[in-house]
Amino acid sequence: MRLTPVDLQEMNLLKYYRLVRKWACKQNNLKDADLELLIFLHCLKRFTRNDFINGTYAYSWDKNRWERLRKQGWIDVWRNRNRTTIMYSIYKTSFKCNHLISRIYRILLGDEDIPMTDNNIFYKNKSYTDKVMNKSIDDMIKDKDR
Repeated sequence: MRLTPVDLQEMNLLKYYRLVRKWACKQNNLKDADLELLIFLHCLKRFTRNDFINGTYAYSWDKNRWERLRKQGWIDVWRNRNRTTIMYSIYKTSFKCNHLISRIYRILLGDEDIPMTDNNIFYKNKSYTDKVMNKSIDDMIKDKDR
């Protein structure tokens, strides 16, 4: 079944995108550009380092982004180069990344709520931003129940 633009608009899929993105970034110690780049790479399924570089043109420059995402476990090697038959390595997003992106989709579709427990980064209410985010999350959950 193919959804029309009207169907997609009625779903209000992007209504809380900013809130969910902020929650996912803060919860996983990512920058906004990192998360959006990971979503782009996730859509590619498998990619090269050159695909990564081409994907970064739309985001702020961060020369350490590649190594940081690999060290934190967001990007895995799918196939290593061997210098004879395979000229370059091929990468994929990790299980951890796939799980986060799937969770973001489930939250945006209303199938799951942002957790309001102790492990939620905003739950501690340490700053004004945390309080505002908690209020927004509460409003999002109430809006879903209507």
